[in-house]
Amino acid sequence: AKAWVYTKKNMNWGHRSWHLRTLFATRVAAQNTDMLREFFGGRLAKRKSRLVQRGVNTRRFSSVVDRPKNICECLGIADAVVAVCVAELLPVKGHPTLLHAIARVPGLELVVAGAALDEDYASSLKNLLEELGIQDRVRFLGRVRDVPELLAETDFLVLPTWARWRMEGCPMALLEAMSCGKACIATDIPGARDIIEDGKNGLLVPPEDVTALAAAINRLSSSPELRDSLGIAARKRIEERFSIEREVADHEELYAGIFRRASQIIVLGILVSLLALPSGFSGRPLRSLRQYRLWPTPRVGKQWS
Repeated sequence: AKAWVYTKKNMNWGHRSWHLRTLFATRVAAQNTDMLREFFGGRLAKRKSRLVQRGVNTRRFSSVVDRPKNICECLGIADAVVAVCVAELLPVKGHPTLLHAIARVPGLELVVAGAALDEDYASSLKNLLEELGIQDRVRFLGRVRDVPELLAETDFLVLPTWARWRMEGCPMALLEAMSCGKACIATDIPGARDIIEDGKNGLLVPPEDVTALAAAINRLSSSPELRDSLGIAARKRIEERFSIEREVADHEELYAGIFRRASQIIVLGILVSLLALPSGFSGRPLRSLRQYRLWPTPRVGKQWS
């Protein structure tokens, strides 16, 4: 291959293979600004790396109102304030912190969408529900196919990711919810802090801080006006900075830069070849270039119109 590009999608960097990939890559696409600073801050890596943040289909994930609450009606919570967490059941997603916080906010319903990729972890969460006495207010839905419909039916999103292990580079669940015009709470970790401007288009809380998360949840659950204002600002943020069109344009610019660089190298190679011509080089450039096979000789014969 004449060029090789890879995208860094998570905040895991300890393995030697990442350093080798960066060494041999032509370009690296980083999904958040923390990656650029922590992983690609060296002289060589800095020249190769570019910020290419994720984007969302704003037409599919739109702030459509007045959808029938089919899911919530089936769950018997159509008239309640409902928080949603869209995250696969893995330890890094921080569900225990969320459950402890929900226990401190009476009357709030929570639905959790995400496949149980770790069965032991999923089982421990169900046991925690019973310990906290909130099994009647929390529902695990498993994998949900129509995420836009679920987001449309719920009131706000909570993403309690922990700042350890294999954190993702850019949380798509957060982008999708904000694109749907939903107020969002996320932990202040790489990726999320690039998307949310705390207090302007969402709320950021320290990771694994039950008290701070419960306070943020209580603010949103008790204030429809705050949910609406943050949701409007969130939709605007996605349209301006995190649309799928923006992501495509950034990728196109990255590859265009590679092609421009390749063209410059070709031109430089030709110039070096000209400088290296023997002393018998005449003042008739094309003839001399053909003599040293640096320029094609025109065909003699039939001329094509």
